[in-house]
Amino acid sequence: MTNMRDDIDHILISEADLQKRVAQLGEQISADYAGKAPLLVSVLRGSFIFMADLTRHIQPFCQVDFMAVSSYGAGTSSSGQVNIVKDLTDSIEGQDVIVVEDILDSGNTLSYLFQLLEARNPASLRLCTLLDKPSRRTKPIAADYVGFTVPDEFVVGYGLDYNELYRNLPYIGVLKPCVYEKG
Repeated sequence: MTNMRDDIDHILISEADLQKRVAQLGEQISADYAGKAPLLVSVLRGSFIFMADLTRHIQPFCQVDFMAVSSYGAGTSSSGQVNIVKDLTDSIEGQDVIVVEDILDSGNTLSYLFQLLEARNPASLRLCTLLDKPSRRTKPIAADYVGFTVPDEFVVGYGLDYNELYRNLPYIGVLKPCVYEKG
């Protein structure tokens, strides 16, 4: 197996830029939820690193829960079929919920997820995404908090993967096409 850094064409967002922007998002959420205790819902697996760093920058009390939702499988684009692999542990009725996602791409998964969560009667429901790729959007969904808007390139690192690999890179990198074209 090669060194995973050899598979990266270039670094799109550095580790320092990620940490700076995550801190800014935490400050913004802290101001918006002053006096409240929002529930942050990490959409696994891609958002786990972002969520861990983000929660450390949120000043009011906050709770966390996790969902595992899949629409990609081992491919590079959404299959269109959304599967709930792990649901929330507790009820969200009457709670201020912030869904924390790694990337808002087609919007298919998050559109489905938001319909599901809205039916559970939260007090409010917002979306915080590390990356927004609006050029790929096929569903009318927008994030309330966006870390970075990115071009239509295949990105990995900081929790984002290709075929369950590259999540542990400390930056967001663009994967060389030869890696996923041969896969």
